[in-house]
Amino acid sequence: MEKMRMESVNMTEKNVDKIAALFPNCITESLDEEKSTPEKKAYKKVVNFDVLRQMLSGEVLEGDEAYEFTWVGKKSAIIEANTPTKKTLRPCKEESVNWDSTENLYIEGDNLEVLKLLQESYLGKVKMIYIDPPYNTGNDFIYRDDFAQSADKYDEGCGIFDEDDNCLFKNTDANGRFHSDWCSMIYSRLMLARNLLTDDGVIFISIDDHEQENLKKCCDEVFGSSNFLEQIVWKRRANTPNDRYIGKIHEYIFVYSKNIKALKLYLQPRDSQIDSKYKNPNNDPRGPWFADNLSANGKGGRLVKSCVFPIRNPHNNIDYYPPQNKCWLFNEEKVKQYLKEDRIGFRESTGTPYLKRFLSEVRQGSTLPTIILDKGFSTDSAKEIRNLFQLDVFEFTKPTKLIETLLRTGTNGNDIVLDFFSGSATTAHAVMQLNAEDGGNRKFIMVQLPEKCDKKSEAFKAGYKNICEIGKERIRRAGAKIKEENPIGTQDLDTGFRVLKLDDSNMIDVYYAADEFEQQTLADMVSNIKEDRTALDLFFGCLLDWGLPLSMPYHSEKIDGYTVHTYNDGDLIACFDKNIPESVVKTIAKRKPLRAVFRDSGFASSPAKINVFEIFKLYMPESANEITKRVKVI
Repeated sequence: MEKMRMESVNMTEKNVDKIAALFPNCITESLDEEKSTPEKKAYKKVVNFDVLRQMLSGEVLEGDEAYEFTWVGKKSAIIEANTPTKKTLRPCKEESVNWDSTENLYIEGDNLEVLKLLQESYLGKVKMIYIDPPYNTGNDFIYRDDFAQSADKYDEGCGIFDEDDNCLFKNTDANGRFHSDWCSMIYSRLMLARNLLTDDGVIFISIDDHEQENLKKCCDEVFGSSNFLEQIVWKRRANTPNDRYIGKIHEYIFVYSKNIKALKLYLQPRDSQIDSKYKNPNNDPRGPWFADNLSANGKGGRLVKSCVFPIRNPHNNIDYYPPQNKCWLFNEEKVKQYLKEDRIGFRESTGTPYLKRFLSEVRQGSTLPTIILDKGFSTDSAKEIRNLFQLDVFEFTKPTKLIETLLRTGTNGNDIVLDFFSGSATTAHAVMQLNAEDGGNRKFIMVQLPEKCDKKSEAFKAGYKNICEIGKERIRRAGAKIKEENPIGTQDLDTGFRVLKLDDSNMIDVYYAADEFEQQTLADMVSNIKEDRTALDLFFGCLLDWGLPLSMPYHSEKIDGYTVHTYNDGDLIACFDKNIPESVVKTIAKRKPLRAVFRDSGFASSPAKINVFEIFKLYMPESANEITKRVKVI
């Protein structure tokens, strides 16, 4: 049986496969030095760029003169995004809420590694992404992709370290790579994030003036300039501050689509005050209406001659012309039709004609404006946190009202929302709140690095060691509050979340030269799984490896005394016990799962492991080659 890969997808290999599909003659083989051994050489597919250049002929860039956006470290950022990771996500049931039933996820760990791990499970499945990344103000910490240095080798004055000795670099403007480091950080993450969006999906990114120009250029490259929708201005302060030069009261939100031709956005709710002007004094069967202006300024300020004519009022036989320097909205033929349909009325006071505008014909909402003035301020978000925790545990959060507004535009129904700079989990709060208001079933995926809280902060004094602890507690409290305020309407509302934590691989990395092997060494290597890993750790590692969502239901049961895990009614069945008997394998095979996995050391002998494959061949109708792909070991 084949072994599972147990690492994230190799994006470089996938890109080579895409080129191979378009230009198979441009693909050749090269020695794979990493996988080759003295006994056996391994080869990998590579692109022959000379042939590819010929295929593209005059469309290939030659020379150094070209419009491009670059910085120190850009190539490394691209390579880093395409490099697979061997890390995994370990479930943490004790910190979760409604583990068995929830479809929401809260993931702790560096978002670059997490995004790599989600590449197959959520490829093309996320309808909307919202992120509020570090603004690079000179005072915030940015994520570093090279965590090689340990705390004792690194000057503590230039950074802080998380629990795994990963350095968070405080990026000050004295740093020679001030903007370059930020661009490298955001670029690789946007590359991976784009893959997760649905074809009709959208991403919203909050930013201020420090990096808005560079963010725009990064997004133009990653998403394509044709997929740029808007640069929204959000009024973040109600009052103008007494700044040194000019009172700054706004930030930006960049909006990009995955594919502008497939993009699907939704309308904001219509203002109730607008609806109130629609009446039905004459009980018109077409419903409420209001008397709208029938005249217009013409096209581009130019009068349309065909729309300048008299309209006779049948009640007083007086002809009425458009006001001076204006014309009617419609030509004479259309007006006659509307008069017959009782679409045009006449005012009792003046006798002038008006258009009956029916509520049923008006679009049931409005598009998101480019300037957001009344959807919450920074002070509102501070109050929200204070009301939930009864103290100030987090600064610089976005108000839920703002995120709700974006969610109304970008999502509907059962859509998945991703925030991989989740901070205090405002996005999760907004998702639950909006679902409670409109009956939706949106699911959220929050990703956050467990940055330590300052020991002088109110959060640390209250017992919160890192930002993740604050975020998880906010979701718990916000969910309880939403249900408490509307107990009847939120009975089916999902306010739970599964906690998963980024960790090193479940597998032991062992490297021995041929002459170093001893009998005891071979015995020790029978199990290639780390001793501290549970069956649930292995189970979720398999979900990632097979590209299955992490939020679907599963159950565990005993079969002849052995624990068998079934995911989503048979999408995957796994047994990680040792010395698995043939009876258990037969029971699993008879259920005809789409996928099955066992521990490599779970069988008493090699013949017993080979027999597993024969059992599946006996009970499953697929070909032997197909069964090989679906039944594996770790």
